[in-house]
Amino acid sequence: MANVTDLQTKYSKLAQEYSKLRAQNQVLKKAVVDEQANSASLKEQLKQRDQSLRKQEQEMDSLSFRNQQLAKRVELLQEELAASEAKGKKGKSKGDSPSQHGLQTQSVFDEDLQKKIEENERLHIQFYEADEQHKKTEAELRERLEKLEKDAEQHQAVVDGLTTKYAETIERLQSDKARLEVKAQTLEREAKECRMRTEDCQQQLRRCQSELNRQVKQSSSVIQEKVPFNDTKFSDYNSLNVPSHNRRHQLKARDVAGQAMSFIQDLVAALLNFHSYTEQRVHIYPLDSSIETISPLNQKFSQYLHENAAYVRPLEDSFLQLYQSITEDTVTVLETVIKLKNFAVNFSSYTHFLQKILPYQLKSLEEECEAPLCTAALSAKNQELQSDIKRVTSVFEKLQNYINLLALPSVRQDAMPQSNTSAVFTQLAACLHSLHDAIKEMSKHYNQKAVIERELPTVTQKLCTTTECLLGSLGSLTSCTGKIATFFSNNLDFFTSSGYSPRGSTAALNPVQAESMLANKKKATAYIQAVKKAKPQSVPYREALSNRRILTSSTESREGLTQQVQQSQEKIARLEQEKEHWLLEAQLGKVRLEKENQRIAELEAQLAAALGGSPNSQTAAADALTRGHEEAAAELKAAGKEPTLCTSLVGMLCTTPTDEHVGDEESREQLIKSHYMARVGELTTQLQISDSKAVHFHSECRALAKRLAIAEKSRETFSEEVKLANQNITRLQDELATTKRSYEDQLSMMSDHLCSMNETLSKQREEIDTLKMGSKGNAKKNKGR
Repeated sequence: MANVTDLQTKYSKLAQEYSKLRAQNQVLKKAVVDEQANSASLKEQLKQRDQSLRKQEQEMDSLSFRNQQLAKRVELLQEELAASEAKGKKGKSKGDSPSQHGLQTQSVFDEDLQKKIEENERLHIQFYEADEQHKKTEAELRERLEKLEKDAEQHQAVVDGLTTKYAETIERLQSDKARLEVKAQTLEREAKECRMRTEDCQQQLRRCQSELNRQVKQSSSVIQEKVPFNDTKFSDYNSLNVPSHNRRHQLKARDVAGQAMSFIQDLVAALLNFHSYTEQRVHIYPLDSSIETISPLNQKFSQYLHENAAYVRPLEDSFLQLYQSITEDTVTVLETVIKLKNFAVNFSSYTHFLQKILPYQLKSLEEECEAPLCTAALSAKNQELQSDIKRVTSVFEKLQNYINLLALPSVRQDAMPQSNTSAVFTQLAACLHSLHDAIKEMSKHYNQKAVIERELPTVTQKLCTTTECLLGSLGSLTSCTGKIATFFSNNLDFFTSSGYSPRGSTAALNPVQAESMLANKKKATAYIQAVKKAKPQSVPYREALSNRRILTSSTESREGLTQQVQQSQEKIARLEQEKEHWLLEAQLGKVRLEKENQRIAELEAQLAAALGGSPNSQTAAADALTRGHEEAAAELKAAGKEPTLCTSLVGMLCTTPTDEHVGDEESREQLIKSHYMARVGELTTQLQISDSKAVHFHSECRALAKRLAIAEKSRETFSEEVKLANQNITRLQDELATTKRSYEDQLSMMSDHLCSMNETLSKQREEIDTLKMGSKGNAKKNKGR
């Protein structure tokens, strides 16, 4: 076995060295390609410089040609100037105008000559500067090209050396693989034998368990049938000292245990993520395990962290068992909660796990401080993290002690009085708050450390991603511990209160009294069920509550409806008075209009009969009619019979004291009376219809309001469920990403290893074939001889 482990370690070292050399080979190949690209670009730049140099030489030739032309022109101008001066001397006697003209032309030539000379000087200067700059850039580019060619030669030499080294390593790995395959086969045979032995042992264990269960059932039946229990011998076990079953306390305990279960699940998930991401970080920083070999201390630390699930998962499982043991039909006190001991044992094992990995965590941080690129600020943050890790471990040790104290009463009777229990619960709440503060400080220091690490030049993307995941797990751990501390503080009164206590005694409840209490509860339940069967059933409680709500809502709606009916009746009365007034006025006006129409028709008929059908006669009739009206009005005034205005409570009537209008007032009163009687009937029917509609609408409004309240409550519950589901989804996605990333890394390493092994095997087969062919040829030669 020692040889197998040595070969495995050698094989792992060789694989790591091979992966490291392969990564260096990729880097060197990339550098060679980059240098070749740079040399090609420099050659291109050199060509461009040569082209620009040729162009400048052409410009220089053109400028020199232009300079020669200008020089010839200057000579011609000087000759012309000399000729003009000679002519000027001869023609001085002819007058001043030709001399002035010669002077002007000479000044123009002088200016032109001066400009050309200045331009020539400027062009000479520019040409000289361009020539010097071109020579300088050409020399620099040649030096750079020579340097790059030397680097390319060096890289090629390194690549050749690595290829030879890889060939030797591959041959050595092939031989190691052959040996390891032989040893793997032997180990598989041993594993099969071990499986056979374990199956035999499991069968024996099952037989023993079935036998023990049978014996336990037999002994329990004998005890129940044959052994009497003397209730009067011990006063503590007397039925008068047994307390009654507190159903409300049990429901509260069930609810509190359910909340604590959700918090424990979140805590377990956060701890698993924290330890897993810490393990990944150890493999990446300060040395990447895929390229270099990490230190033995970090290897041991990684091995311990890989076992974190074996210590963290039992916390959730044991607390789930504790939660399932607390029901409505049980008695939940510290003396009867037996499952709390399992949780305390698992928590102690996790605390021992933290104590075991504590020195490795501190040494790992010290190695990070010893890294060459570690700054002073990063070293300070690592020291702060060391103190934070020590503080968190010490707080977990305190929690372990308090939980063990709470689990003692279920194992040993009279282990701890009620006053000490309250003190333990109080100290446990304070310890949970200190745990939250310690983890919060550690998360803050980790965040600061991550910010500093991102500024380092050697930080890879893999390290940044792992650090972000680690910070996320610390954040969830901080929030989870804060929720647990707040939950424990809020329910501290329930934990310290005694839900059950015997009558006339301050002592704690023991398991025997709890069993008696449950037996009494079963008897009371059976008695109540028997009484219910004997007597007629009453109205159920929920139905009575619903009837009471309906009754209260109906009385409230009736009072509101009566007030609304009174107000509407008053308003209807006012509107009806106004409406009746105007209806009466309209009827009276209609009666007067009919009478006037009849009178006009009679007058027109009389007039038509008297005058005939000629137009002159019609105009005369109209004039006579108007005169007749005027005469009638004058007669009325002369007689003192002017029109009078009659008023009453419901309207006004304009009457004229004639014989025809003597009975208008009586007819008006009769019309009002009949109209009011008809309107009263209509209003009563409308009032009944409005009452029924109002009651219907009010009941619908109340039902809609209740539905709205129920919908709001359901929306809040659904939103909480959605939040919890989103949190679970994010947690599962994080776990999936971590597992996927680890599997991808392992698969990549295994695929590389398999590729190398296949290459070595193919080479070995080729060598074997060549050797066989050579051996066959030698055998034939020997036979020929």
